[in-house]
Amino acid sequence: MSLTQEYQLFVIQLSGALDLHNNKALSVQFANLLPQPHHLWVIDLVNVDFIDSSGLSTLVNGLATLRQNGCRLVICNLQAPVRIIFELTRLDSVFEIFESYEAFLTTVNVRQ
Repeated sequence: MSLTQEYQLFVIQLSGALDLHNNKALSVQFANLLPQPHHLWVIDLVNVDFIDSSGLSTLVNGLATLRQNGCRLVICNLQAPVRIIFELTRLDSVFEIFESYEAFLTTVNVRQ
């Protein structure tokens, strides 16, 4: 017997710095969410080279909102300076983090 859970996939690609001045786009995305069970949200940070506490806070709040609604949130493509921040704050153990978008796709069954 095999059980497969299928997710509906949503991808948010960010660029630049995810800081107090620039995280408004992500905050708006999370504010406009209509999370449903089995939604899978991917935050692609391939073009993000800096993150501060306000950016981390926005991600943590988004994660909490999605989890409360039966959704899943993953992060992929952390650049070295951003990865260090996740490791120092130990948020790398809170979030599901994938080395690349392709690595993420190979580990989950998603409907695009």
